[in-house]
Amino acid sequence: MWRTLDSTTAQLTQTFRTLCLRSNSSYSSSLRTIVTPARRYNFASTFGFSITRFVSSSVTSAGSLDLNDAVSCSVVDHGFDAVGGDDHHHVKPSTIPVRAFFFSTSIDLKSLVEQNKPNFVTPSSRMTNYVVLRFGDLSDSRGLGSVFLNGSSGCYMVVFQYGSIVLFNVLEHEVDIYLNIIEKHASGLLPEMRKDEYEVREQQALNTWMQGGLDYIMLQYLNIDGIRTIGSVLGQSIALDYYGRQVDGMVAEFTDINREMEATGKFKMQRKKLFQLVGKANSNLADVILKLGLFERSDIAWKDAKYAQIWEYLRDEFELTQRFASLDFKLKFVEHNIRFLQEILQNRKSDFLEWLIIALIGAEILLSLYDIIHRSAMQL
Repeated sequence: MWRTLDSTTAQLTQTFRTLCLRSNSSYSSSLRTIVTPARRYNFASTFGFSITRFVSSSVTSAGSLDLNDAVSCSVVDHGFDAVGGDDHHHVKPSTIPVRAFFFSTSIDLKSLVEQNKPNFVTPSSRMTNYVVLRFGDLSDSRGLGSVFLNGSSGCYMVVFQYGSIVLFNVLEHEVDIYLNIIEKHASGLLPEMRKDEYEVREQQALNTWMQGGLDYIMLQYLNIDGIRTIGSVLGQSIALDYYGRQVDGMVAEFTDINREMEATGKFKMQRKKLFQLVGKANSNLADVILKLGLFERSDIAWKDAKYAQIWEYLRDEFELTQRFASLDFKLKFVEHNIRFLQEILQNRKSDFLEWLIIALIGAEILLSLYDIIHRSAMQL
């Protein structure tokens, strides 16, 4: 029985070797017929060799394989695993670091593009609140508009008008170089820069278009539209983190005021300070809704379901909707306190005016009495 099994294994191995050496499209259907049962019914575990499927990048010539249908196989092992398991061949995914920064409240995109025209990437949508700049050697870019940012092949920078910068494939020690390019065109620099990190992994052999993970997203390939989509969500997320902390600071300030009023029964805030808090709360809410475009769907996501899937997954991963709801709730708390304190200041002003009127009436009475007494004295 074992001799028969070894003979069968040797014959199948030789057959697969012969098929792998041929690229004529007439063999593609037979290859699919053989490979699919092997993958579905664990054929490799039974006969002691593995079959690896990959996507071909050529679709034009008669002798090439179809992009979506073609497969290639390689005999990896001719014997059984020592522990009875499979010996699969895995291709390590390409890891692309993504770093998001928020260090200013406004960036002049027009002047930025004018000074970096060779690096400017032509936009593919009507969105005007960001630009994409490309740096480095991009000679490694291949097929289907994919970028394949492996090693030092190139890096991309997505810059948003509201102050966020998202860097793709930039090493840690090179970050300051690219941020210095933006700093020349930024206004409203923050005392403390916000930072977040993420990863994009390219895996051409991925069975689905995308797959999520802990602090990373895996794609079949990353292209310009993917960079724009991922960058838009990360840019909104890091900016929302800044505005959330701003609102948290206002909440803490009003909490201290309320505790002081509870302890002393007095309110000491000046009207000017209160108006400053009103302006700060309103401007933060306006920036989140208008500048960040938190509720505006990406044009790229509208056009292509693949990027809509990335956009929706990342928005859910970074909890943008829930975080905005939390920020909105805190702003309502601030608004309630502002209204309450405004009433106190208004009452305080009304009390002052009432006492002023009383003082004026009293002064008028005293003057009248003085006048009466003076006339009486003159008549005597």
